[in-house]
Amino acid sequence: MVARKFLVRFHDSDFDVDYDTDDGLEVFKFQVFSLTSIPPEEQKIFGSDDDQLVSDDSDLASISDRLRLVSVTDEVKQEENSVDQNVELAMSDEELARMLQAEEEALVFQQFAAREDRSQMEARIRPYVDQVLMYEDPNRQDAARKTVPVEKLEEKALVALAKEGNFKPTKSEEDYAFLLQLLFWFKQSFRWVNAPSCDGCGSETVGSGMGTALSSETLYGASRVELYRCTICSRTTRFPRYNDPLKLLETRRGRCGEWANCFTLYCRAFGYESRLVLDFTDHVWTECFSPSLGRWMHLDPCEGIYDNPLLYEKGWKKKLDYAIAIAKDGVYDVTKRYTRKWHEVLSRRTITPEPILSTILSNIRRELRQNLTSQVIATLEERDRNEAAAIERDLHSKDEASISLPGRQSGAKEWRISRSEFGSDEICSPSSSSCPVRKCVDEHVTKIYNAFFPVISHFVEKSCSKSRAVEVLQIFRRILVDLKNSPFRRRKTSINSVSNGAQYVFHQMLPSFSQLFDALSLKCESNANGKVDIYLADDPVKTSIALPVLFHALDDVMHNVNVLYNINKDSLSWPLLKLNRICSGLALASGEEFPFGIITSAFDGTRLSKWEEPNGARGCWIIYKVLDNKMHELVAYELMSANDVPERDPKDWVLEGSDDGGSSWRVLDKQNSQMFKNRFERRAYKIASVGFLANAFRFRFLAVRDARENNRLQLGSIDLYARS
Repeated sequence: MVARKFLVRFHDSDFDVDYDTDDGLEVFKFQVFSLTSIPPEEQKIFGSDDDQLVSDDSDLASISDRLRLVSVTDEVKQEENSVDQNVELAMSDEELARMLQAEEEALVFQQFAAREDRSQMEARIRPYVDQVLMYEDPNRQDAARKTVPVEKLEEKALVALAKEGNFKPTKSEEDYAFLLQLLFWFKQSFRWVNAPSCDGCGSETVGSGMGTALSSETLYGASRVELYRCTICSRTTRFPRYNDPLKLLETRRGRCGEWANCFTLYCRAFGYESRLVLDFTDHVWTECFSPSLGRWMHLDPCEGIYDNPLLYEKGWKKKLDYAIAIAKDGVYDVTKRYTRKWHEVLSRRTITPEPILSTILSNIRRELRQNLTSQVIATLEERDRNEAAAIERDLHSKDEASISLPGRQSGAKEWRISRSEFGSDEICSPSSSSCPVRKCVDEHVTKIYNAFFPVISHFVEKSCSKSRAVEVLQIFRRILVDLKNSPFRRRKTSINSVSNGAQYVFHQMLPSFSQLFDALSLKCESNANGKVDIYLADDPVKTSIALPVLFHALDDVMHNVNVLYNINKDSLSWPLLKLNRICSGLALASGEEFPFGIITSAFDGTRLSKWEEPNGARGCWIIYKVLDNKMHELVAYELMSANDVPERDPKDWVLEGSDDGGSSWRVLDKQNSQMFKNRFERRAYKIASVGFLANAFRFRFLAVRDARENNRLQLGSIDLYARS
């Protein structure tokens, strides 16, 4: 017998294998299979030093301790992919040649169709240059910052990063996350106007033409004023189209021009390098430079969508011609960023020939930079060259067919249809037909669930009535609400000493709540005045990410206590006590909705999020791989309905387990014709067939509540419980 320790390299991971050479090569391959999930018959094992193939037992006795594993299946796939790539490359070359030929023809056509007149183009661009320069006014920036709940958005940004496992982000990562939260907040706080409500009675109005601007309106750039007549009282309501973002901070309403104008001011107020993008086919949006991405990023405040530049051409079906980005230090033609049909776009660019357009933009850019230092100008020119190269690189890239983009969502339906911007699917949104493997950052969820055990046990020990137990839990909830409402970086609250009723019971029970405080990264201490102080014990973001979970778990506990006949030892069981929840695994699904319906939302323990499968109504799946391939016996699970659209609730599904990391599956539970009666309703299921140890679990959702007019499946949460 020779005992050896091998280090087996597979892909980018190393696996330690303790091996007795008397056992033979086949046993060794099964050991490798248990670690890597590569079946023995698909394994090729080589020595790392000499690349010798291990073919029999004697090789294991003589070869080095460092080995390399190759999957036969991977080799076959690589060969197939190589063939597919060659075919695709050939097709791409042929397609590219056709597109380049079409571009040349469009340029020739433009020479005859376009007028050599720069005045029309300059007349379109110049007013926006003046508008963009308003964003540099310190008074406007200060006024903008004062309207933003900065600390709340900072907290949301840090929590969003923490949910990705990033508790120590860089400054550029924080800035990027804050920008997205600013976009989402703006989408909720600004109001779209199809027709304004009547100033007199608040009823609906209909358009009745244009009016002459008043001096108080022209003061804020409202050269156009729309008039609307009330359908009830016939009163005329004015809708000035303000161009000064300072006024828009007050009115907080408008259409795409007002939205993009005001949002770009917000971006500049918080220090982001920003541009206003003017689409000559009647839309406006924003671009910001992201240091974390190293490039300009598209943001549409009307839609609440970011980094989807093909939204207009692919989703809205727009026939783009010119998209001009205007910043404080330059004007740029960025049309190529927003199209994959440049040859078609080029044929519609007939205002002026391309060389004249380039000259106009260069001249304006030179004017805007005339007071800058040579060093700053050199930096800007370098960034301009990098941007131009990147745009050209992406222009002829193959369109990602799996990405679906929506038609326009902002504005009345009839208006969107009249503009041919409705798209092909009203309820569609930016989504992917597949998703990457994502790490579930949810250990705090399991800690919170486990931490209710000493609290419920105390109720049983003291023979508390249901009503008294709920009172105590409500007191705990109110304390945490006070804590949550305090500034997130220095959260603190105090509890007054009392001597009667449920508050007295709560004070007596404080030691039972210590595990819950720990799970929330909080400390609980008595002070010299007889009060109890509750304050942060660790990173404030840990408390921020845990508090919503606690509130929702607490609501579930109170609900489950209320439905009990009484509280006794029999109560110390599932689903009142949700012990041994599996956490911190890897999740993969057939699809996800990005960014608000990603797969890890099913495991984050809150009602604030959900997993949404864009094409899941007629079948989809989700796989959960356990951390470090630990084996668990699943005894129960819970599914929770999402916040809206009951038609998307799962109805039929199969739950399977795997003891080899997903190579083979065994059915653990089947459910048919399930019906969630309410939103955020939890349905609990016990596993009838116990005794099977698994390190991966898979739900195959076979049908939703109504798939006739709904393509999607959604779930608020999934919780898996193992035997202790």
